[in-house]
Amino acid sequence: MKVSIKAAAQELGVREETLRRWEQAGKITAERTAGGHRRYNLASLRLMTESSRPKLGERVTIGYARVSSQDQLPDLQRQVGLLELYCATKGWTCEIIQDRGSGLNYHKRGLRDLLGRICSGEVGRLVLTHHDRLLRFGAELVFALCEHFGTEVIIINTAQERSFDDDLVQDVLEIITVFSARLYGSRSHKNKQVMQQLKEVADEISRQDPPRGD
Repeated sequence: MKVSIKAAAQELGVREETLRRWEQAGKITAERTAGGHRRYNLASLRLMTESSRPKLGERVTIGYARVSSQDQLPDLQRQVGLLELYCATKGWTCEIIQDRGSGLNYHKRGLRDLLGRICSGEVGRLVLTHHDRLLRFGAELVFALCEHFGTEVIIINTAQERSFDDDLVQDVLEIITVFSARLYGSRSHKNKQVMQQLKEVADEISRQDPPRGD
């Protein structure tokens, strides 16, 4: 049975980009239609991908670092340095994925790439400096995916982080901005009062002395 790249990816539980990468590496093959579209023999592909998936000892170690804004780039570099040093002391060769974006944003390029590679069976070990570097909320779902695909998760600093670091402030401001935008333009006097209160909270947070990094 020959299927499209979309159907093959869904059947195998991988991304279309993963199939393209496997094809470029010569691990799998695809036929082309007259229009240039890929067609895969699904039965053969299942057999080929079993041998193409990295074995446990060959799976990569990935360190993931994230900050919320451009202003926090020094902290991003600090995270990268800590991840590289930790992996080096363990004798692991690691690859670092860096992201800039809110901990509430589930569509960051680096995060999406990380999730795709975990689900493709490529990642044997995921290393984080702190629990919330991955996501502010919902990290447990990612950890459940890691468990399902046999990816070990290591969090270097498991101590409780301070409640009001720079990153949390950025996330609070983002929440306020979203709610303000939804209320904007409403003719309801009550909604306008709520929006004004949200703006006042945002202004108060912005005036606070910036706390120290992690």
